[in-house]
Amino acid sequence: MALARNPYQTYNNSRIMTATPAELTLMLYDGAIKFANIAKAGMEEKDYEKANNNVQRVRAIISEFQITLDRKYPVSEDFDKVYTYIKERLSEANIKKDPEIMEEILGHLRTMRDTWKEVMKLAAMAKAN
Repeated sequence: MALARNPYQTYNNSRIMTATPAELTLMLYDGAIKFANIAKAGMEEKDYEKANNNVQRVRAIISEFQITLDRKYPVSEDFDKVYTYIKERLSEANIKKDPEIMEEILGHLRTMRDTWKEVMKLAAMAKAN
């Protein structure tokens, strides 16, 4: 494997390799939001290839969240339902090329990301005490 020549890429690779599972989850939420924004922009620009490619990236991240749910906790079923709903809306947005549906999806993703950040903060505070 060749070394990354781009300093940002080197930093980012290092950041990913040393991240905790909680930090990786946060990075995935951030990635889903980034790709959803690009997909929405693609729909608005009528660049449907750009829109489709980025909808598929969001879908892959949501699928990964579903696969890694710890099913021993009852709340995992609630998360699974939310993820399934988001994937259904992604399909609808992609078929209709509807940026408004993408904005709805972005709202859900931002809420989930912000909630995850709060959980991480509370966990860090509990650990410190």
